[in-house]
Amino acid sequence: MAAHLPDVKRYLLSGVSYVIPFVACGGIMIAVATALVPMGPSGPDFTHAPFLKMILDIGTAAFSLLVPVLAGYIAFGIADRPGLVPGFVGGYVANQVGAGFLGGLVAGLLAGFVVYWIKKVKVPAHLRPVMPILVIPVLSSFVVGFVMYRVVGSPIKGAMTFLAGWLQTMSTGNSIVLALILGGMIAFDMGGPVNKVAFFFGAAMIQDGNFAIMGACAAAICIPPIGLGLATLLARGLWNQEEREAGYAGLAMGMIGITEGAIPFAAADPVRVIPTIMVGSGLGSVIAMLGGVGDHAPHGGPIVIPVVDHRLIYVAAIAAGSLFVALVINGLRKLAARRAEEGA
Repeated sequence: MAAHLPDVKRYLLSGVSYVIPFVACGGIMIAVATALVPMGPSGPDFTHAPFLKMILDIGTAAFSLLVPVLAGYIAFGIADRPGLVPGFVGGYVANQVGAGFLGGLVAGLLAGFVVYWIKKVKVPAHLRPVMPILVIPVLSSFVVGFVMYRVVGSPIKGAMTFLAGWLQTMSTGNSIVLALILGGMIAFDMGGPVNKVAFFFGAAMIQDGNFAIMGACAAAICIPPIGLGLATLLARGLWNQEEREAGYAGLAMGMIGITEGAIPFAAADPVRVIPTIMVGSGLGSVIAMLGGVGDHAPHGGPIVIPVVDHRLIYVAAIAAGSLFVALVINGLRKLAARRAEEGA
């Protein structure tokens, strides 16, 4: 496996290239439906808009395939077609256990390397025809599924329970520290389990009449996709056509509070992207908390402005965090490109 480490980015990009159309399709359809439907006390209200609800459901269906497709094609990049079945299975299980896109990355890499190792095993000639259609898919899917359910799933569940309790104790302490933590959690896995713990904590606080927690979360939610989309507009030469298209989709999704719009960028370059968006979301969250922003609906992004207290500060928080993400990620890419040229 060590010999493959330099190629890991190529494997990740293999998955990302197939995921981007799913993100764009699902995200834009969800964005259109959510933008056109009226906002109720619990977020967008589709009760009297069946056609928009259908558009939302179609977009959600496309979006639900994001993690399995990502995992499947990461495995494909490592082990070719035999990697597809365990990759898709591992990605689906990652969703089931609440591991989100980070679980999908783990599942895809695991599936690819398991298949790669199985293919190296020498088998009798009469077994070779059934290896790619029977033995490899069954054996590799079992290994990947077992690891995702038994090794990955339980620690994630325990960690989420701990985080929820920890946030509850933090809510009585320093509000700036709490906002910084919430912003970082929201951005960390972009709709995954850590994000959900922070989001549902904010939503629960609405029931207690504390709208500031959700206000901080709402600002943080949209910063990763908006910031990364803005980055592709500010420095087009640093991004290829596929990434620029993902940027447009990210901008649309960010406007309606879908953090998952940042996933293609994070999956392609997690080391640079994830810390950058965590700091950007933390910055926006702190500004919102300091400015007394309150969100009366369990949702985020500019779409909830009608139900937000201190709207100008809310917009400023989103703008500051998004601009930070755009400038920093473009700076990091320029630095990486310069180092690559010097090393060539």
